[in-house]
Amino acid sequence: MSNSPDFNHLKKVTSQVRRDIVRMVHACQSGHPGGSLGCTEYLVLLYFHVMKYKLPFTMEGKGEDMFFLSNGHISPVWYSVLSHAGFFDKKELGTFRQINSRLQGHPATEEDLPGIRVASGSLGQGLSVGIGAALSKKLDKDDKLVYVLMGDGEQQEGQVWEAVMFAGSKKVDNLIATIDYNGQQIDGPTEEVNPLGDLKAKYEAFGWEVITSDGNNIEELAAAFDKAKSLTGKGKPVLNLMTTVMGKGVDFMEGTHKWHGIAPNDEQLAEALNQLEETLGDY
Repeated sequence: MSNSPDFNHLKKVTSQVRRDIVRMVHACQSGHPGGSLGCTEYLVLLYFHVMKYKLPFTMEGKGEDMFFLSNGHISPVWYSVLSHAGFFDKKELGTFRQINSRLQGHPATEEDLPGIRVASGSLGQGLSVGIGAALSKKLDKDDKLVYVLMGDGEQQEGQVWEAVMFAGSKKVDNLIATIDYNGQQIDGPTEEVNPLGDLKAKYEAFGWEVITSDGNNIEELAAAFDKAKSLTGKGKPVLNLMTTVMGKGVDFMEGTHKWHGIAPNDEQLAEALNQLEETLGDY
């Protein structure tokens, strides 16, 4: 959360988080590695440079930036980043998706896991929640921001467009939403399942400011976050249309929907870990 990003450290965290993701999903033979690997730079930057937040964690989030993960199936990357950021002990990552674990497959609130403010993974709902939080901050005269991450396949949900229309018309300008635009969803490429069209033009038509970024280039993404923040408070919600590669960092997982929701076997895990440097120590 410093003013100037330490990209060397951020890249070390990114590599370690990717190791955590593949190990977590392998250990329980369940989960979603593809999108998690693709969004690693985004979550690392958010928690290690961009957001102003407080520890210990509180649900209210008053006087601090807030984040909501709409595509909750990419929980492995979020859990890993939260642990490295000090929300809970990283040893708990070894309990992912186990019975009675606080680290459920989709983030949930009943387990009181620090960092989680709303259950998510029922796609289409996260932007609505983020808008509610942003409006609450306005009522409280709280000048901090609300961040939301969505998937691109999620843009096929009708509730997303109700929320997009509402945020634009109500000038919810303390909100920065991001779309993980990797072109893949559970059943195949988004262009084959249900083409999304020109998302930039669509959001702009609903009264949003839209920027684009390479979500796997950490320097470019940091600059995009700076640009997005500079656009807040000017009467429009902000969207970062962020291009990523599903499965980024593990060559046999990259760019295909086939790794949306399956776990690597022992040999595949070893191959993946060979490609990902251990930088901060495995849990």
